[in-house]
Amino acid sequence: MPAIAVLTGLFPSAAQPLAGLFIRERMFRVARSAPLVVIAPQPWFPCQSLIRRFVPGYRPPHAREEIQDGVRVMFPRFLSVPGMFRWLDGLSMALCTLPTLRSLRREGAAEVIDAHFAYPAGYAAVLLGRWLGMPVSITLRGTESVHLQNRRLRARVLRAVRGADRVLTVSNDLRQLMTTHEIDASRIQVIGNGVDLAKFAPMDRDDARRALGLPARARIIVSVGGLVERKGFHRVLDAMPALLRRIPDLHYVIVGGASPAGDMGSQLREQVERLDLRSHVTFTGPLPPDRVRVALCAGDVFVLATRYEGWANVFLEAMACGLPVVTTRVGGNAEVVCASDLGILVPFGDQARLEEAIEQALRCPWDRERILRYARDNTWDSRVAALMAHFRRMVTTQRSAAHRG
Repeated sequence: MPAIAVLTGLFPSAAQPLAGLFIRERMFRVARSAPLVVIAPQPWFPCQSLIRRFVPGYRPPHAREEIQDGVRVMFPRFLSVPGMFRWLDGLSMALCTLPTLRSLRREGAAEVIDAHFAYPAGYAAVLLGRWLGMPVSITLRGTESVHLQNRRLRARVLRAVRGADRVLTVSNDLRQLMTTHEIDASRIQVIGNGVDLAKFAPMDRDDARRALGLPARARIIVSVGGLVERKGFHRVLDAMPALLRRIPDLHYVIVGGASPAGDMGSQLREQVERLDLRSHVTFTGPLPPDRVRVALCAGDVFVLATRYEGWANVFLEAMACGLPVVTTRVGGNAEVVCASDLGILVPFGDQARLEEAIEQALRCPWDRERILRYARDNTWDSRVAALMAHFRRMVTTQRSAAHRG
């Protein structure tokens, strides 16, 4: 197997232990069968320590290198000016990562570049591949739908996708999105994410509720994710007053905290106060996977009123704990919640339909065994096999081209 260099700006670390867990989940399984190193460049600006005085947690300082589960994870810095200069991040990431990757290539520790997200990492990867003569794969994960709406970033996203040797997406929706921008669909392979059944499985609901101090007799809905606008926690909170008039024992559990994309935790808590929901909402803060499982098993229904997703692992994690899902019909959500006996999809922005769907889900006699079987049919095994074949083809193609040359 080729030695793989994963390039991503989002990856767990001691400074940000919950950032990019979905990338680590995927690629550390590949690392069981192939040599792998992770390069996770971190944005840096000379004055950012001053910004942290006013915005705690902003770009937290990282160690230069960590060993995680036996895998070397490197955190080189790249110059990134906050605000309007994001269109320079891809070039800056490439320039600042070049010495690290060149050294790894000389050591034989990197033969192919595996980038996650088209921008900035994918764009940087294409430049690095050109400079170092390395094949490049890019996995599109959902932020592309937002970046394509920005004129300057759109050009860089499309340049990255067109310049990569191979392109993966986590959902067919992202593949179709690329075709609307004149990207040849035959160049794009869909490999979705999976669920780790060793981490997410049913447990006794009463025990789970006691562990989190939740009311034993309540009807509980659960959301998990970074506390950012696109995840839609505030939209679910807006639905609570109307729902409480019909389901007085309703309780909402919000699992998550600040993320690299922002933190609206204080706004959500203010919203709870304004709507007089203090006795009906629990903020757990960010939790490790074993505690996320407890929160999911304490619930009756999983809800995520998200603005967009590529492929949300958390849906399969909730289903692996036996929960039906209520979410928005955006991105790849309909590819995960693909049947009416798994959950309910609602149009994004339709608050009345969201309220109706949550109530319907709470009253519906779901076949929990059917939901569990679906989760068990979507483990990582088949995904990892497809990824391994993908990387083998990359190296075979490059070697064939070199032989012909």
